[in-house]
Amino acid sequence: MQVGSFVIKNVTIVNEGERYQASVRIEDGKIAEIKKTSSASFESGEEEFILFPGIIDEHVHMREPGLTHKATMESETRAAARGGVTTVLDMPNVVPQTTTLQLLKERYALAEGKCHVNYGFYLGATNDNLEEIKRLNPTECPGVKLFMGSSTGGMLVDKEEQLRQIFRSSPTLIMTHCEDTARINANMAEIKRQYGEDPDVRFHPVIRDHEACYQSTDLAVRLAKEEGARLHVAHITTAKELSLFSPNDDKITAEACVPHLLFTDEDYETLGSRIKCNPAIKTKTDREALRRALTDGCIQTVGTDHAPHLLSEKEGGCCKAMSGMPMVQFSLPAMLDLVEEGVLSVERLVELMCHNPARLYKIKERGFIREGYWADLTLVRKKSWTITKDCIESSCGWSPLEGRTLGWQVEKTWVNGKLVWDGVTFPLAPTGKRVYFDY
Repeated sequence: MQVGSFVIKNVTIVNEGERYQASVRIEDGKIAEIKKTSSASFESGEEEFILFPGIIDEHVHMREPGLTHKATMESETRAAARGGVTTVLDMPNVVPQTTTLQLLKERYALAEGKCHVNYGFYLGATNDNLEEIKRLNPTECPGVKLFMGSSTGGMLVDKEEQLRQIFRSSPTLIMTHCEDTARINANMAEIKRQYGEDPDVRFHPVIRDHEACYQSTDLAVRLAKEEGARLHVAHITTAKELSLFSPNDDKITAEACVPHLLFTDEDYETLGSRIKCNPAIKTKTDREALRRALTDGCIQTVGTDHAPHLLSEKEGGCCKAMSGMPMVQFSLPAMLDLVEEGVLSVERLVELMCHNPARLYKIKERGFIREGYWADLTLVRKKSWTITKDCIESSCGWSPLEGRTLGWQVEKTWVNGKLVWDGVTFPLAPTGKRVYFDY
């Protein structure tokens, strides 16, 4: 077990656009020294082991409190650690919803001693909590999560004046879920008329269609520009939406999620409701556009929208089956397969999954392999393996990727300088820390 002071010797590092050999000395949880041993160039995949900054997944649902029959902070951060993810930013649609500063405080207190990786919690926007948003201390929260569509309960905000007030007043980044509810409802009514009360899941992308996404994203981008807000649009799914973003803009940005980079609407035939999520997985053309946007600057982060449900809750069609899937444990190996396919470079993967989330959310002392930063590190190994049910850590117990063979495996994960996944076991009790934001 590695605690205190130790050295990771002569390892290939990918960090800040470079690949090089180095030894990394860790002291008291932080990176004390990086000693380069060589900087010879080599092709992606030539090295058997690569050390990355720990992956930051800015889009997860741990389900605690209130929905712990699906998942818990402990189980989902265990899955994250095994997948090389060292920080998760968690969504507010739990029970009770995290829509007040007091409830935000309570969630942070609840997480202490439960998380294997580091964590932060969003504040959720509603129609009537503008004063809470105004009072938010941006150093303590990654952002305000705004559901502009596709929400249950009291977190849907889809009136333009209420949205404008939030865009005008938020002291921190606003992350939006963009789908036009009126269009979705109209599409649903028509599909139900034709195909019954619970239409087959293959109609999910017809109901939550391209235009529903585009109209809502267009509104969010327009309001952000008019009000000067920092906007991050979650889980872009369509080629048309990408036209709304400028490459490498640091104020209005977009996220792609791993499921939309892997699957297409053709996969409903074999995977059915297991890949039902909101926004819906769409066409191969859309997936290819998203993949291209990983390298042209229009997509700036890759998250998972990790959203575990019990398999029993995934039964049914467009109406009955719940939307969302567990993904955090396998996101890095799946993305490394896209590197092998030539979709993006390994250096760009690190930008999208480590550096850019840290920059965008202003996360203090994380997301990079730098002296003085926390030692959140992920060691991967080039090794073919197949995802089976017995390796799944999420308490929901399934994955849409079961049976898929991947080319890279997470060998070790360090969080705050502590080895939390050693390739076989979890040697420590949960020791993840709350992260802070540099405003």
